Amino acid sequence: MDRKAILGRVSDVDIRLLRIFHTIVRCGGIAAAEFELNIGRSTISRHLSDLEIRLGLKLCTRGPAGFALTAEGQRVINASSRLLSAINTFQADVNETHRQIKGTLAIALFDKTITNPQARVSQTFTLFEEIAPQVQLELYMEPTHVIESGVLNGNFEIGFIPTHRKSSSLAYYPIYEEQMNLYCGAGHPLFSRSDADMSSREIRKHKYAGLGFHSPNMIVSKKRNLLRSADVYDQEALATLILSGCYIGFLPDHYVEPFVRTGLMRALLPETYHYQSLFAAILRQTPKPNRLQELFLDCVQRAHGDQVGVLK
Repeated sequence: MDRKAILGRVSDVDIRLLRIFHTIVRCGGIAAAEFELNIGRSTISRHLSDLEIRLGLKLCTRGPAGFALTAEGQRVINASSRLLSAINTFQADVNETHRQIKGTLAIALFDKTITNPQARVSQTFTLFEEIAPQVQLELYMEPTHVIESGVLNGNFEIGFIPTHRKSSSLAYYPIYEEQMNLYCGAGHPLFSRSDADMSSREIRKHKYAGLGFHSPNMIVSKKRNLLRSADVYDQEALATLILSGCYIGFLPDHYVEPFVRTGLMRALLPETYHYQSLFAAILRQTPKPNRLQELFLDCVQRAHGDQVGVLK
């Protein structure tokens, strides 16, 4: 690898290679990217080598030990994310000039919100399809911190997250709320106990499972001094641990309702152990939203219109 190589003019070939590199990273390796790219592994590997030669950098390690970005590869991913986002913005702006609503819109959602009647994201897509049927959507399901960083670095144009700590680099548009309660599974020692026969002190003795990234879940569990014994990174994993009968944890009431109805879970001291999560659509503060982002945000606010006015 020639470390002295200097990148000159960025060509269409470079941009294509960078898009392939992004797909490889997003999929977690060459083998996993084969299906999405619809080209063979040897061709993908050759494209990756061509990009490394073009940049004069080793971007990743790949082999029996698995795929991993180098520090240089991470910097290239971050820089190219901004480049590709700028290209998408440019394409959207040019299409707007031609009165054509075309382009690609990458949107990231927090998990397990589809059963929340206040979360009208599906209706948002219905409205957007009516006004922009030629736009290609990219939809991702990610943890809060991944959505925040993805919006900031341009990987996602818009994200939907439970708000907890606000960044001055992001714009927040509150849209709906979610009720969270503390639950245990049918096999848990507290399951058959009445609320009157239970105390906060006793609850704090039992193993607690919570989201392992900064979120309202983490904030509340620390405030309540719950005994964190397991970290999870999505709410289905959390529900799995609660159903084991070994852990307690906070889950959305709309998601847990079938488990409660069938006697597999119950809320613990719901008058005490509960909190509300305020969800918001987020965009970068700068640059100014392009036409596609503005149109989609308008659909978000139209779909949640009767709720937006009462949220803070």
